[in-house]
Amino acid sequence: MPAFRGIVVTYETIRQWCLKFTPSFAKTLRKKQDALGDQWFLDEVFIKIKGKQHYLWRAVDQDGCELDILLTKKRDKKSAIKFFKKLFKGQKQQQRKITTDKLAGYKAALRDSGSNTPHITRQYQNAIAEISHQKTRRQQR
Repeated sequence: MPAFRGIVVTYETIRQWCLKFTPSFAKTLRKKQDALGDQWFLDEVFIKIKGKQHYLWRAVDQDGCELDILLTKKRDKKSAIKFFKKLFKGQKQQQRKITTDKLAGYKAALRDSGSNTPHITRQYQNAIAEISHQKTRRQQR
């Protein structure tokens, strides 16, 4: 749009604008966001960044709306606790049930966070979270 008006803007300028204004846009969008679902699905996916393996933790509701994400270098109890703290802090609505895969860190993190929400780990119940990773996997390829 600036080029259409005769203004020359570099890619670096646009990147700086994104870094400056994205948090305020995201905050405004979160305030306007409709009520999220009360069934949460959590999962993590392996991704490579500059040749090193990282873990992208993601939480979605029953409609597939993303609740929160976290990028960590390890996949352990400490990372799971950090993810749950971030997730619970950002949500206004109480969850009815949480569905995860069988990673032991999830169970320990829920216990340590004091949550009494039912935790489900049955096979194939976490498909919504797995589907949410498809875009990320496509980008990695």
